[in-house]
Amino acid sequence: MDLKVYSAPWCRDCYAAKRWLTEHNIVYQEINIEEVPGAADEVVRQTGKRAIPQFVVDGKWIQPYVPGGGFKYDEMAKLFGV
Repeated sequence: MDLKVYSAPWCRDCYAAKRWLTEHNIVYQEINIEEVPGAADEVVRQTGKRAIPQFVVDGKWIQPYVPGGGFKYDEMAKLFGV
């Protein structure tokens, strides 16, 4: 599985998502939208909004949280089989 995580250091939801991935030993490549040229634009192009974190699992874009509601723990556990 190829997993990319679009995130930023100031994003609390990103922190929660990356912590969850690490706790479950799920390997990912982090793409910091503040440092990688064009990364923020790619998020908007793919999702229609500037919303992070975003997971890209084998090329499929997934929003792993509910805005204002937090990380989708149960849904992500099912997706990743943990």
